[in-house]
Amino acid sequence: MSIRTLLIANRGEIAVRVIRACRELGLRAVAVYSEADAGALHSRLADAAVLIGPPPPAESYLRSDRLIEAARAAGADAVHPGYGFLAENADFAEAVRVAGLIFVGPPARAIREMGSKTRARVLMQRAGVPVVPGYHAAASADFAEAAGSIGYPVLVKAAGGGGGRGMRVVRTAADLLAALAAAAQEAASAFGDATVFLEKYIERARHVEFQVFGDAHGNVVHLFERECSIQRRHQKIIEEAPSPLLAAHPDLRTRMAEAAVAAARAVGYQNAGTIEFIVDPDTLEFYFLEMNTRLQVEHPVTEMLTGLDLVHLQLRVASGEPLPFSQADVTVRGHALECRVYAEDPANEFYPSIGPLLKVAAPAGPGLRVDCGYETGDAVSQHYDALLAKVIAAGADRLEAMARMQAALARCAVLGVATNLAFLRAVLAHPNFQSGAATTQFISTYLAGWQPPSGPPPIAALIAAAVAEYRGQAGASAQPETAANGTGAARDSDRFSPWQQADGFRIGGR
Repeated sequence: MSIRTLLIANRGEIAVRVIRACRELGLRAVAVYSEADAGALHSRLADAAVLIGPPPPAESYLRSDRLIEAARAAGADAVHPGYGFLAENADFAEAVRVAGLIFVGPPARAIREMGSKTRARVLMQRAGVPVVPGYHAAASADFAEAAGSIGYPVLVKAAGGGGGRGMRVVRTAADLLAALAAAAQEAASAFGDATVFLEKYIERARHVEFQVFGDAHGNVVHLFERECSIQRRHQKIIEEAPSPLLAAHPDLRTRMAEAAVAAARAVGYQNAGTIEFIVDPDTLEFYFLEMNTRLQVEHPVTEMLTGLDLVHLQLRVASGEPLPFSQADVTVRGHALECRVYAEDPANEFYPSIGPLLKVAAPAGPGLRVDCGYETGDAVSQHYDALLAKVIAAGADRLEAMARMQAALARCAVLGVATNLAFLRAVLAHPNFQSGAATTQFISTYLAGWQPPSGPPPIAALIAAAVAEYRGQAGASAQPETAANGTGAARDSDRFSPWQQADGFRIGGR
């Protein structure tokens, strides 16, 4: 492999994941961090870490010039973008290569062509890949006429982004202009591109994606599918493979897999990518949604079923090596699910939760994997995505995988911030999900207004509250004494020891 030192242009759990791959391949891993991430887990685990700027992403993780400077200063051969930030930025990919470094991802041209959803739609139509009926134009009046022709409801979408931002469902003509303006404003803020377009909105859709991989030698394969229908605000929270829908319709799987490979070939794709489709479960018609020209958050699901390490493959393909297998060699075994654990409050419209993590404990056992970006004592910052960890569970079949996931989530401990752990367990326990019939409307249909089970606080929460109170009292009283004589921390610790309390308690006494 031509890569010896890899700079990871990202943070959190994906940076930790790539560092693990570097360890396994004997590569030197270089992390970058903002001032808010000083001492963060990914910077502690890397062989070297470089400060790249203040907390706001626009001044640190989105500064391509500082990332390339850091790579040069660290003697890196290559840059892995992870996902999010600049992972799908064609200009960044190009700048990395101009700097003489290897970009661990697709060519800039492929990123650029698939990064614009309107351009991608045209390319897919030329390649014979089905696309959702839609429209793109410059004038609002044209949009109004097109929406009437397509038929309501329609979806207003940002041309240059993803993750549910710049997206609005419009059910009547009276709401269209306001939705166009709001989506354009959000898209401009999030992606620097206010361009939006229309698509027919399929109410009860299934979201199914295919992992694809290409190399510089013309080989393109798929690594089968993942279903991602459980979403909140158009953002995935649970993914699984195989898709329950495609398991019941293997012919549909074959057609979608062929379309995914054709889509990747249409842009000369190299490295890891994902072709996302929506499927009408009533007609079994499927449509191209978008291509993610990067590694996906949910890639561990595919790894659990195929036995392949996608980050290892990324690094080898980026080094110029051919894929070490053909399509016929790729098989899957069993079933796997991934649950995304967020620092957020599902009972309060999934509002993000920030602050110090008093305790982080991950479950372990057969068929379990946890990709985590935090440890006890770390803090969740307001500046970045609220994803804490991903819990992945695999079993011989879907029933075993779901049971294993329920048990794993019950053993997860994240104290100090609100999390969606109880909400994830509610999803898994719902009969509609268990039957394999869930669509993208699952949360709004079955769990709208969800509240956590009532009852006394769990023991873990009471312990966390006691620890937090103790630390708060200790910190408040230790500061002046430390300033006076430098021994405040020790004296404060004595003061709050139960053996120093003048409360009349004695062992063997009253």
